[in-house]
Amino acid sequence: MRCTTPHGRWLSMGMLLTALTGCAMSNTESPVQTPGKAKASDTELLETGAQWLQDKPPIRALNLYLDGFHFYNGHPDVQMEAHHYCSVLNEEVFQCVIYDGNSADAKLMGVEYIISKRLFAQLPAKEKALWHSHAHEVTSGQLVAPGIAQIAETRLMEKLANTYGKTWHTWHTDQDKQLPLGVPQLMMGFTADGQADPQMVQQRDKRLGVDTAKNKTARAAIKPAPIEQGADAWQQGNALQLPDPTGHTHLMPRPSTGSDENARGTQPKP
Repeated sequence: MRCTTPHGRWLSMGMLLTALTGCAMSNTESPVQTPGKAKASDTELLETGAQWLQDKPPIRALNLYLDGFHFYNGHPDVQMEAHHYCSVLNEEVFQCVIYDGNSADAKLMGVEYIISKRLFAQLPAKEKALWHSHAHEVTSGQLVAPGIAQIAETRLMEKLANTYGKTWHTWHTDQDKQLPLGVPQLMMGFTADGQADPQMVQQRDKRLGVDTAKNKTARAAIKPAPIEQGADAWQQGNALQLPDPTGHTHLMPRPSTGSDENARGTQPKP
């Protein structure tokens, strides 16, 4: 995996150089084996040509790697790890693509849009119900930026602590092991200790070489502002999801997780 660092606008040059010294190698394999014939030689040739001849500015802008956990809105007991590759549009808006791993064969799971507290406060009430807070993800140490030094990561987390995310998963690779099925699902983030499956977190930590407990201690000075009213609406019983005309369910019993695969977890329903 190529090591990435936060966007230069966020860090001083000194901190950026410090961040580079923290780069580490860690791989997470996708648990999904897609059906279909192996790549033909001409397809591989086309890929090689495209790699060298086509410019891809939107892809190159995805220079920030975050790893955290999501759950299906309305079902905090059904959880999975999510690898975010993000671009920083400005100080108040980020956009991320989400994968089920960080290796070349990772499957695209969905997208997340991240905005500042100021922008979130301006949203209509019904729109706010689609968004989740990041305060606990940061202060708990569960949200990580693998590969950068802790001092740089902590500064990054200060930026993220008062942001809000809207996340849709389009391929539920924790459930659908071959192809994306059904409609997109709205995902949420954890808001309190005890919600995330500890085995899921431990498995992720071991594989990526991170330490959630140490992160929590290192971030003790981060004091997020009170959560804006309307966020994390599932906690008030307003758990929105799109109706699925196919009848497909995304809440099947949990499959086992290999130590080198994206982590999943199940917690008893609250």
